[in-house]
Amino acid sequence: MIDHLVIAARNLPEGVTWLEDRLGVSLSPGGEHPTFGTHNRLLSLGAAYLEVIAVNPDAPAPTRPRWFGLDTPAMRKRLEAGPALVHWVASTVAAPLPAQGQTLALERGRFVWTLTVPADGSLPLGGVLPSLINWQTDTPAKTLPDVGVRLQSLTLLMPQPEELRSALTRLELLELVEIETAPAVTLRAVLDTTRGEVILD
Repeated sequence: MIDHLVIAARNLPEGVTWLEDRLGVSLSPGGEHPTFGTHNRLLSLGAAYLEVIAVNPDAPAPTRPRWFGLDTPAMRKRLEAGPALVHWVASTVAAPLPAQGQTLALERGRFVWTLTVPADGSLPLGGVLPSLINWQTDTPAKTLPDVGVRLQSLTLLMPQPEELRSALTRLELLELVEIETAPAVTLRAVLDTTRGEVILD
């Protein structure tokens, strides 16, 4: 299943304002990730959820590259134009692929989970290949207030999608998403909200 969507921002207040203005709802508190020097805010999507994540300016520098490509010049340049949907996270019984990286044991407050993260902090296949998560506790999706937002569809776009289709088939996740050919790697989520349909990319 799709566990959650990841929106990156230059800083957390900017990301929160950007998303709340589009959806017309308030995000819930998240927390800090000491391993990566980041912090987040969360939003329920029903069975899944969405996180807005950014570098935490008050946290010590991490001893490894930050996840979701947040340390890369390419991501910093991309986020100058505003927050962006950069990645998705899924749960599956299939084994991780090498491109998805190491499986790390992580925790935040009462939440405990494992997540695949490449050693260099990069986004697998530019973000369209998901990170894999396994929760040892309830997921945030089960604890967040329901604000009436739902994920209608997730589309993954890239120049040559054959590798992605093959990888998602091996991971037993292909049926969860739509895949399209496009000049650049992009994610596009369609959300149902009380304001109507909203597209995030």
